[in-house]
Amino acid sequence: MRRNIKYYLIVDGYNIINAWDELKEIAKYDLENSREKLVNEMIEYAEYTGRKAIIVFDAYNVKSSREKIEERKHITVVYTREHQTADSYIEKFISTLSRYDDVKVATNDYAEQQIILGKGATRISARELKLDLDHAKSKIREKNSSSGKKIQRNWLEERLDKETLSKLEKIRRNH
Repeated sequence: MRRNIKYYLIVDGYNIINAWDELKEIAKYDLENSREKLVNEMIEYAEYTGRKAIIVFDAYNVKSSREKIEERKHITVVYTREHQTADSYIEKFISTLSRYDDVKVATNDYAEQQIILGKGATRISARELKLDLDHAKSKIREKNSSSGKKIQRNWLEERLDKETLSKLEKIRRNH
């Protein structure tokens, strides 16, 4: 019987932000900007690799926080509910997938890595993810320059969730 294998990359958002110097520096002054930069990097990575990227940001210490899921171009961004860590969300999500799915989890958290491996996923360190991302960007640039194509525009509407787009459209129409 032929299996329909799905390919996932699950990213522990804050763990990666704190592991990548550039994002860590931005986060000191503007956490939202740092998150958006990571999201945009993962959109590019997902487009290149064909993996469904899921970035999980925990709201463990945020009072009255509800789980929020944003579908964006090639990725899903998850903000966990109050008292839920990214680790627990990731573990729960992995357990819902088929054992035939190819799942990589990007984190530097050693304890999380052990649990991930026990659930059949593979782990990728923050450093390995950065190297893969840089390689993907290099290949994209190479492909674009050799084909004579200009790099596609990066439209804001492709990066925003539907609710935000709807609100912006209402503002634009002065309703």
